[in-house]
Amino acid sequence: MKTFKRILVTSALPYANGPLHLGHIAGAYLPADIYVRYQRLKGRDVVYICGSDEHGVPITVTADIEKISPQDVVDRYHAMNKRDFESLGISFDNYSRTSLPVHHETAQSFFTVLYNQGDLTVRTERQFYSEASQRYLPDRYVEGICPHCRYDKARGDQCDKCGKWLEPQQLVDPKSKIDGSTPVLKETRHWYLPMGRFADTWKAWFDSNKWKENVRNYCMGWYNEGLGERPITRDLHWGVPVPLEEAEGKVLYVWFDAPIGYISSTKEWAENTGSPDRWKTYWCDVNTKLVHFIGKDNIVFHAILFPMMLMRMGNYVLPDAIPANEYLTIEGRKISTSQNYAIWLKDYLKVFPPDPLRYTLAANAPEGKDTDFSWKQFQSRNNDELADILGNFVNRTLTFVERYYKNQVPSRGTPDAMDRDLLKTIGTAPEQIGGQLENFEVRNAVKTFMDICRAANKYFNDKAPWETRKSDPEACATTLNICLHVVNVLSMVMAPVLPFAAKKLRDMLNTDRALWDDIVAQELPAGHLLGKSQILFEKIEDNIIDRQIEALNAMAGSQEESAESEKPAEIDFDYFRQVQLKTAVVLEAEKVKGADKLLKLQIGLGAEKRQIVAGVAQHYTPEEMIGKTIVIVANLKPAKIRGIESNGMLLAVRTESGLRLVTADGDVSPGLSIS
Repeated sequence: MKTFKRILVTSALPYANGPLHLGHIAGAYLPADIYVRYQRLKGRDVVYICGSDEHGVPITVTADIEKISPQDVVDRYHAMNKRDFESLGISFDNYSRTSLPVHHETAQSFFTVLYNQGDLTVRTERQFYSEASQRYLPDRYVEGICPHCRYDKARGDQCDKCGKWLEPQQLVDPKSKIDGSTPVLKETRHWYLPMGRFADTWKAWFDSNKWKENVRNYCMGWYNEGLGERPITRDLHWGVPVPLEEAEGKVLYVWFDAPIGYISSTKEWAENTGSPDRWKTYWCDVNTKLVHFIGKDNIVFHAILFPMMLMRMGNYVLPDAIPANEYLTIEGRKISTSQNYAIWLKDYLKVFPPDPLRYTLAANAPEGKDTDFSWKQFQSRNNDELADILGNFVNRTLTFVERYYKNQVPSRGTPDAMDRDLLKTIGTAPEQIGGQLENFEVRNAVKTFMDICRAANKYFNDKAPWETRKSDPEACATTLNICLHVVNVLSMVMAPVLPFAAKKLRDMLNTDRALWDDIVAQELPAGHLLGKSQILFEKIEDNIIDRQIEALNAMAGSQEESAESEKPAEIDFDYFRQVQLKTAVVLEAEKVKGADKLLKLQIGLGAEKRQIVAGVAQHYTPEEMIGKTIVIVANLKPAKIRGIESNGMLLAVRTESGLRLVTADGDVSPGLSIS
């Protein structure tokens, strides 16, 4: 394993278009902060960079709706999110903004270098244009009827009702969201990054590293489908202007400029430290370990597109690790910001302290699969683990010493077997927990930590100092000395996950912070005067949790009422007759690489055989699909999904238990028309 002189850590730039929710924190920010805090305690040169992503269509849409400027929108949410990050203890070295001049200059320099090297292609295409407003319409500025489910408020990039990805031209009866007019298709020019041209160089680099399974699967799925061209400019008035005379009125596509924000944020940090060129040490020296903490929806941008850009720029370090996390659900439901179903960080912080949330999310981190947050689980983690195990051990140790030893560390006598066992356990804790954090295994590190706390509680019970205080004073003093040593070590190894409680505990011990590798050896000397003991974690009462559950249920209820109240667009019988429904039997089924939700099916319709791609992989295994007689839309226009041709669409319904297929009743032959 290569040894690095320094570590540069980034978290995905949060969009300055709304408040932060727990899914954001669990995916890209808390794991990164825990890792960075650990590296600082190891005494390593580590810099943690982030900032607000302040460009893109959603921000201009919000500005148009509220009749304010995009700058007003990003100013509001940048300040809000920066404050909430700080309150949760997310310890960025620099939290920047992509609307700053330093970012615009950096992003434009990237474009200019790639353009001058001939790395970009340009082509003319047709895009929706509002003649009423005299402007081109990006995908989210176009709304119409979804061609799949007939939802009449589908966006030009996605239908929020059926979840299908869309192109604006696919919408039925498209309308401009700005002025309600029917847009026309008009030619425009855009610049593209031809990923396929650089695919072999990228693949050689990618294969030389060890990646998380989800990162490898996603990237190889894209690579195997063929890396085509990716647009890097848009017709929009808000963003980084394209630095070409012939590109007036165009800005850099947000996917292109946002990751460059890591570099511009590092430049801002270097300027603030008084060494403006210091950023180059972290971005251009091969002895830097670059680590991107992201959610899985950002894998392609950080593992394919951004590395390609850095390669073409030359002299930049490439990512060494991309610990991409899966999704967090809330009470069994998918988080939906558009439908206001979420637990917002700002609301949490009004009621609860930060550490219980940090601990709960870390203990249940979505590292290898989606995980769920529930308020009852949160209460249990706080009350049963932080308060009753960790807090109980700390409190009984410190109050016993305060009462019987004048609040001074007693002397340690000759340890017996039980003493030696606990000393061995706590002696290996920094190395064991540190190794897990080095490998981005936050869940395992939290479990190891709490197991040590359980062992310490058991030790206190088994040694029964309330008895040995009179029957064997030396043994009692030894017990409390060892307990205080354990508390001291815990105050350090808990600090990455529980920084506020760790600081409170060190104040109770009246000791300064030590380096990670030194803490076991730096024991509290006999006679050391402790600080005043306090309750480390307060328990959370049922009525407080019940109020949070009620509020969340109200969100879910309004979400369901909204869905039920939506009246589908009416169609006449002649229109319906155009839809050809047929029975089909599933002959073969396999997962689509790099796509969690997709299955590729080979189906038979009597004498005809077809291929379709269906989003049912989270509800049916390939083996379960084979042999089923399903119902499909047989005359749907063929489409490519993740580069795979799909010739038809199966029918399914959403139930409380998940997606269920519409199947034929009884022994029905494939290929029959449904009337």
